[in-house]
Amino acid sequence: MWNNQSVTRLGAQRSLPVLALMAALALPVLAHAGQGPIYQQTEGHDRRGGDHRDDRRDDHREVRHDDRGYVLDNRYNHNHYYPPRGYAVGALPRGYVTINYRGGPYYYHEGIWYRPGGGRYLVVRPAVGLYVPFLPPFYTTLWFGGSPYYYADDVYYTWRPDRRQYVVTDPPADAANPGTPPPGASNPASDIFVYPKNGQSEEQQAKDRYECHSWAASQTGFDPTQPSGGVAESQAQPKRDDYQRAMGACLEARGYSVK
Repeated sequence: MWNNQSVTRLGAQRSLPVLALMAALALPVLAHAGQGPIYQQTEGHDRRGGDHRDDRRDDHREVRHDDRGYVLDNRYNHNHYYPPRGYAVGALPRGYVTINYRGGPYYYHEGIWYRPGGGRYLVVRPAVGLYVPFLPPFYTTLWFGGSPYYYADDVYYTWRPDRRQYVVTDPPADAANPGTPPPGASNPASDIFVYPKNGQSEEQQAKDRYECHSWAASQTGFDPTQPSGGVAESQAQPKRDDYQRAMGACLEARGYSVK
């Protein structure tokens, strides 16, 4: 005849296999907890998986996030927020550019790089050697050894005049200690004052400045981010004047007061 103690012991014995199975299933989940999305790049690229720490954290600075989960990149006083590596989106933002590299696509938008993975698009670090036709709307110009580097979202770009494009490059050897611009070099639009007459946001202002800079440089052949503007020293001043007139005309057409 069964008593209450016998029933309790039998129930406990039957529960042991179930508990063991549940523990076995839980181990892989616990092993990957906190690692974030795993991304494996296509053949021809480095394979990345596991821990997708944001590279801006490696120097142990304070990490700040906005309400989207974006990380503040304050290196070189860049002070702009970007999604961390491994951040996944269901659709690419409007206006992205597709750049094929070694048989696989990258998607580039305002300095953020994406690659497809798991049915979504993941934020990744671009491969060194990728060429882009224009810089991000938010970038910081740095000088190392008398040459300009352009920085955004922990990525460095340099200008390739033979291709008329920018290329993703390795960080300079002394990345922690940028130098000063050589004579005749400056940042785009650094010598003009712009007032947003139509209440344009800071993001819109940065985008308009960049697009007008690109247009003015293409029209005049003068790029103030290059030593001597990328022209002979004897032509630097008249070309600079042409560039600033073109820059001002472009910004005024977009609703800015320029002086």
